Amino acid sequence: MTITITAFDHSPDGGRGLARDTRVRWALEEVGAPYEVRPVAWAEMKAPAHLARHPFGQIPTFEDGDLTLFETGAIVLHIADRHAGLLPDEADARARAIAWMFAALNTVEPPILEIQTALFQEGDRPWTRERMPLMHERVRGRLRQLAARLGDADWLDGAFSAGDLMMASVLLRLRGSGLLDEFPALAAYVARGEARPAYRRAFEAQRAFNTRPPSR
Repeated sequence: MTITITAFDHSPDGGRGLARDTRVRWALEEVGAPYEVRPVAWAEMKAPAHLARHPFGQIPTFEDGDLTLFETGAIVLHIADRHAGLLPDEADARARAIAWMFAALNTVEPPILEIQTALFQEGDRPWTRERMPLMHERVRGRLRQLAARLGDADWLDGAFSAGDLMMASVLLRLRGSGLLDEFPALAAYVARGEARPAYRRAFEAQRAFNTRPPSR
């Protein structure tokens, strides 16, 4: 059966690759697995049919036969575990790649999302301007640590892996903030991820999906 993922009917980012379904598309493109995309309108996200797939009413979800998954980390790990190309064969290297997946989602992404939440949901609150320098510095702290670990390597631990896919996807959220540009090694790291043919296919597919006529 063909894999089916869900995505925003029309993403808030307008198809710039920041919606989380892009991560799943990228992983599927890396391993060469065909998939279909089911659009979900905002009103449908809290409807019973979608809540049965994702209990928190978000996107993306992943369906393959009788298996339904939510959360991009779990989905990408499942894809990497079932298909060659995203996790090393050697056990310790595989474990390290998975650790980087968790680090991307649990350590690096939360302070980045805090900035985005402040800008888009609390931008009119009086405390937002005062908090912003503190939030920026928390992100810089993580970026300093990550840049120190990456050094002059192309990828985080040897060859490109699911850990790099998740980390680059998280760092892409900083585009436009100027923070990533303060760390040239990390900016180059993200650019290497974007240059991968699988990422380009995923990005173009997501953009085409968001520029199609609205469903009726």
